[in-house]
Amino acid sequence: MSTAPGNPQPRPALSFHDWPTVLATTSLDVRKRESYAITIRWYLSFCRRGRVAVDHASAREFVGWAAAAKGSPDWRVEQWREALRWFFRTGHAREQKPALAPSPRPVPSAGASEPEGSAWGWTEWLGSLRRQLRIRHMSYRTEQAYVGWAERLARQHCGSAPGEVGEGELRAFLDGLAQAGRVSASTQRQALNALVFWFREVMGRTLGDFSDYRRAAVRQRLPVVLTRAEVERLLGQLEGTLLLMVQVMYGAGLRLMELLRLRVQDLDFGRSLILVRHGKGDKDRVAPLPERVRPALEAHLARLKRLHEADLAAGIAPVWLPYALDRKYANANREWGWQYVFPAREVSTDPRTGVVRGTTWSLGW
Repeated sequence: MSTAPGNPQPRPALSFHDWPTVLATTSLDVRKRESYAITIRWYLSFCRRGRVAVDHASAREFVGWAAAAKGSPDWRVEQWREALRWFFRTGHAREQKPALAPSPRPVPSAGASEPEGSAWGWTEWLGSLRRQLRIRHMSYRTEQAYVGWAERLARQHCGSAPGEVGEGELRAFLDGLAQAGRVSASTQRQALNALVFWFREVMGRTLGDFSDYRRAAVRQRLPVVLTRAEVERLLGQLEGTLLLMVQVMYGAGLRLMELLRLRVQDLDFGRSLILVRHGKGDKDRVAPLPERVRPALEAHLARLKRLHEADLAAGIAPVWLPYALDRKYANANREWGWQYVFPAREVSTDPRTGVVRGTTWSLGW
C-alpha cells in the first residue's frame, strides 16, 4: 500500500527485547551505557503501567511526563531523549535484519560482566540487583529490604536455576507469606515490589498479571498515644545525650532516621527551625526547634565540635557526604556544618564502601 507524499505511514510499535545485550556490546563508555539502560527501563516501565505501545508517540509523552514530574534541567531531559533515540534508531535498524535466535536465559544488565562458560546463577543476579539499586540511588534501607526478599526467594529455590523460576513460583511465594508466614499486607506488598523489580528491571524477564495472588488481610488498628504524664515519666527515666535525642525527636515530630541523619547545618537557631533533609519519600520539610532543648543542644554541639577537631587531628576519615559531594567539594566533609548532630560513640564501618569512620559517622546510615 502506497503512502501519500508528506503523510508518511507511522511505524508500528517497536519490539526490541534484546536491547540490553546490544547496548552492552556498543562502543559507548560504561557510564553512558548505564545511563541509557536506566532511562530505557524507566520508559518501558512507563509503557507497561500505562498500557501504551512502545513507539515514538509514547516516547514523547514519557519525556514530557518525566520532565514535569521531576522538574529536571534541560540537560537531563536531553540525556533522556538521547537514550531513547539510540533505542529506537538501533531497534528499527535491527528490524530490517534477520531475527536473531532467542537467548536461552535471562540477559544480564547493561555493563555487567557475565561468568564465562556458564549461565548466571542466583549469586550473580543478586549482585546485579544490588548494583541497579545503587545506580538508581535507592536508600540503603530499601536496598537491604529488596535484596533480603530476593535472597529469601533464592534460598527457597536454590535447587533450581534462576531461569526456571517464573510467574507461578513468585505467586506461590507471595501466597505462602500470607498463609504460612502470616505477614502484614504492607510486608507482602513490599515483597511483591522487590521481586517484580528484580525480575523485570534487572533480569529483563517478562512477568504476567499478579492481581490474583492471595493478599494478606488489611486490618485497621487504633494508634497508641501516650498522655502528657506518661511522656514526662518516660523522659524522667533518661539522661545525657539519649535524653536530648528523645526530646528533639518528640518536640520536633521527627522520625528516628530523620533524627539520626541531622547535620549541624540543619539546625537554624536564628529562626528556631530544623531542616529535615531526605525524609520519608526522599522529601525535605521544616520542623520546629523546641525552645526547651535549645540550651542543652547548644552545649552538646560545643562538646561535639571539640571531638570533631580531635578526630581531624588524629587523621580519622571525615564524615560521609551524599551524591558524591566529597568529590565535587574536596574539603566539605571536614567542615563543621556537615557533621552529624548525634554521631556514634565508637568508630563505624560504612556498610557500602567498608570505610571506617570515627565519631562523626552517624548511626543513621
